[in-house]
This record gives sequence, C-alpha cells and structure tokens, in this order.
Amino acid sequence: MIRIGIDAMGGDFAPEVAIEGAVMSLKLLSKESRIVLYGDEQRIRELLRKHNCPEHNFDIVATTEVIEMGDHPAKAFVAKRDSSITVGFRDLAEGKIDGFASAGSTGAMLVGSQQVIKPIEGVIRPVLATLIPTVSAEHGIRRAILMDVGLNVDAKPEVLAQYGLLGSIYAKSALKMENPRVALLNIGEEEGKGNAQSKATYDLMKANKRYNFVGNVEASYIFTGKIGDVVVADAFVGNSLLKMAEALYRINFRLGGGKPRIKNFLRPLLGRIVPKLYWQQDFWESMNAESVGGLQVMGINAPVMIGHGSSSARAICSMILSMERDINSNFHAKLREALKENNDVEA
Repeated sequence: MIRIGIDAMGGDFAPEVAIEGAVMSLKLLSKESRIVLYGDEQRIRELLRKHNCPEHNFDIVATTEVIEMGDHPAKAFVAKRDSSITVGFRDLAEGKIDGFASAGSTGAMLVGSQQVIKPIEGVIRPVLATLIPTVSAEHGIRRAILMDVGLNVDAKPEVLAQYGLLGSIYAKSALKMENPRVALLNIGEEEGKGNAQSKATYDLMKANKRYNFVGNVEASYIFTGKIGDVVVADAFVGNSLLKMAEALYRINFRLGGGKPRIKNFLRPLLGRIVPKLYWQQDFWESMNAESVGGLQVMGINAPVMIGHGSSSARAICSMILSMERDINSNFHAKLREALKENNDVEA
C-alpha cells in the first residue's frame, strides 16, 4: 500500500477543486494506493458528501492553518506549524506518507523540500522538472523531460551537467525508457555553440559516461523528440520555454484545436489511416498542463510535486496519478544508489 499525501487547502480554488480532483482520481488509481488529505477536516467531509463520495475512501489529517500565496514562504512554514503544507512535509519526513503534492504556495513547497525532506547526498542542487509531449513517426506521442523550469536561474555548469544524470535515471525508472537521450538546450546543434555557460556544460556532459549524452538540441526540435528524451537548461531558459508552450496551447484551444473531434472508439482506426490527424489532436491535448498536473522536485529524498495555483479538478487528478507513478518508480532510491556508486568510485 502506498500513501499519497494531498494538500486539500492548496490552490486558488481550494478546497473545492482539490477534493473534486481527489474524488476523480479514485477510479484511476491502483487498489494499492491510498490518498491522505490534509486540511480543514469539517470542510473536507462536507465536500466529500457533496460529491456523494464515502469518507472511508480517504484518510483525513486535520490541520487548522493555511499558508497563503501572499505569505512569506520560509517564515510561514515555521510560524504556521499546523498548516496543511507543514504537517504534510512532517508526515512525509516521518514516513507516514510516501509522497506529497500541493497546488499551494510554491515557495513553501520548496522550503519543505529543501529543509525538511532535504537533498539526496551528492545532489548539488535539486531541480524542478516537467514532462512535455513529443511527436514522431517512430514513437507517436510520448513524454520527454524538460529541466530546470523554475528553480535555479543561474545554474553553474556542474549543476546542469548533473541534471542530465537525474533526468536520465527518472526517464528509465518512471517513463520506462531503456537508454534515454540527454541533450543540452542551445542555440545550435554544433559543439562549441552558445555562451560560456553552455560551452562549459557541454564539455562536462560529454565527459560524463553515466548517461547517454547526445549533444546540443535547438528549441525547434524539442517537441519532435528527434534528438533528446531529456532536455537540460537553466531555469531562466526552461521556465520561459514552458510558459511559451502553455501560451501556444491556450491559443490553439481558443482557435478550436483543443476541442476533441475524434470519438474515442474511432481513434485506433483513424490512428492507422490518418496518423497525422490523430497525432495532432493527441499532441495538443498532451500539451495541456492539466494532463501533467504538476512539477517534480527532483534530487530530494522523497517524491514531491507542485501544481499550478489555478489548478482545476482535472489537474489535481493528474497530479495524483503522476505522484502514484513517481512513488512506484522508486526513482529516489535509484538516484541515491547511483550517487553512492559515483562517490565510491571517486573515493
């Protein structure tokens, strides 16, 4: 049995949306998974009754405080000791839950990740990563990893080079890729391109034999999957790219591209007859942030995910399913072992 901790009070529309998303996920989760809700117990129970969902489907941990979006993250994390985020991290550190996710204060979630769960020994800097869709004739639609998308805007070359290892291990364990290709986001594919940071990072990644470094990748190839399965960048560039992709999805949706036009029972047939039409719709749907649910905090000692403050019920549901996948992948234990082996070799 795995236990997935969810901050019921996190997000612009909490707790209503958080509870609705948790109820939605019940039909999709494994029977071996159990959701633990943190927040206002009375309100949580009221909302479960509203959705005609028996309370015994969840474990509820009552908390009396909420870290608001306008609070100072570090100060609030300490001062509000009975907040849903603080208690959730406390339980995660004590092993009472196996992962914790919230659409609440990003700053407070990062404080908990760094100070309570702490980085894995050997990790220079944790990183925020997200899954992005790629489309190709060989693989159809599948996920790739983009990192960093919000944590280290001035990352040093050795930090970026280590991202390649983190992303490679995650791709193997969570996405089931045998030999994921790791690429460095740059302004050109040729070796020697870019600024001083990217050139130094390229040399370090090329020398690292612990993952399959395939060189530079231009932004124009990221969503084709033609070059890399793991794309490494600093947070300044990665976050800018992510927000541009989110904006393109919203534009496409407003123009009608996000509306499903193919009935589900026809998809397998049409996928063979007119694969480009099939891929086009699936690609744009995969671009929808609601289908991903949140960002992984990679490099710490337990699974943590951070959702967008405006998360919908569907986004919360996706975040819960992603958390289940990450817990079952045992990524954190595999990363600890890989870094331990690396330290033993260096010693």
